Amino acid sequence: MILERLSSWKQGLSRNVVLLGVVSGLTDISSEMLYPILPLFLTGVLNAPMSVVGLIEGVAEATASLLKAGGGWWSDHTRRRKPFAVWGYGISSLSKPLLALASTWHLVFLARFLDRTGKGIRSSARDALIADSTDRAHWGKAFGFHRAMDTLGAAVGPLVALYLLEGRRLSYQSVFIIAFIPAVLGVLVLSLLVQELRPLDAPALPDGVQGARPPALTAPPALSSEFKRFLGSYAVFCLGNSSDVFILLKAKDSGFSTTSIILAYVGYNIVYALAAMPAGWLSDHIGRRKTLACGLLIFSGVYLGFGLASSLSALWLLFAAYGLYAAFTENVAKAMVADLSVSSNRGTAMGVFQGSTGVLAFAASGMAGLLWTHVSPSAPFILAACCGLASCVLVLAMPSGKQEPSCPA
Repeated sequence: MILERLSSWKQGLSRNVVLLGVVSGLTDISSEMLYPILPLFLTGVLNAPMSVVGLIEGVAEATASLLKAGGGWWSDHTRRRKPFAVWGYGISSLSKPLLALASTWHLVFLARFLDRTGKGIRSSARDALIADSTDRAHWGKAFGFHRAMDTLGAAVGPLVALYLLEGRRLSYQSVFIIAFIPAVLGVLVLSLLVQELRPLDAPALPDGVQGARPPALTAPPALSSEFKRFLGSYAVFCLGNSSDVFILLKAKDSGFSTTSIILAYVGYNIVYALAAMPAGWLSDHIGRRKTLACGLLIFSGVYLGFGLASSLSALWLLFAAYGLYAAFTENVAKAMVADLSVSSNRGTAMGVFQGSTGVLAFAASGMAGLLWTHVSPSAPFILAACCGLASCVLVLAMPSGKQEPSCPA
């Protein structure tokens, strides 16, 4: 009985899915080693003003968002996924040692730009490759596993950086060079072990063609009206989903120490990693809409809590609940995008979805900053809670159909 349950649980976790999870985990260890210390390096070592820190992060994230759409479309046009993933991860890995050479903020700007350029190139094609690599009935579990590995890396990375800086007393430059190691390992795993596959929902290949698909002769087909309706419904949530920086600032204003903030953020990532795959599995069995709506409802409650809470114990609980929200939304939303597209335009759909939500999140952060400054620190959280609740209602109002998988219990 136990072996049967284990075998059932492994369904959908193909070789490619597992390896892509390993690649993302290694890459996120590398990236998250640097993300929390880069502002300290910029301001404390290079003496860059906060306006420059904001400029670097704003341009970096906007670049990633815009390139996701283009990279996804081009991968559909060429009918290739793996080359975009390899180039994307490779470009991002090269940005790490570049930081060690920085003596002014300008080289940091270039490194962050390269890192996010790589992310933009790879993300949509990689997600389409995950969908290519397993049956539709297990897409939720597959995306959940990938997100769990990615988030586990995000939890490990800051702890490694903290150990190297505080425990080993290494310099920032040394940490930047060490961060290059897991990034390169991820690229090697991807290059040598991950396979380009024909999507399981694609037409049969011509005789004599093995593995990789032939070049496309036509542009990818238009995205469906169901996809556009879902994107519109989810966009309402994105308008309130500002940067996690505001949650960290809320914790700081409420009395959290720097160490407590880091530990709370790591705890959020651990809950996220543990819950991501079960949440994806649940979406395979009860449907994407219900699972995603549950995540949006949790988001609304958590953000309302952040807006109103003042006790430290309540904030610790909210950070843990925030990990549950993340597990029930991002990977489930990607699985729904896969459901609402076909093999020949799935990269485009992933790119449009991720690019649009990224731009909206950028706008949401700007709006949250204005509300925090000119209304009250609680205002951005209350607005986010309202947006999440409205999006939850819109997602539930979508007609059931193609986006609902059929997976045996």
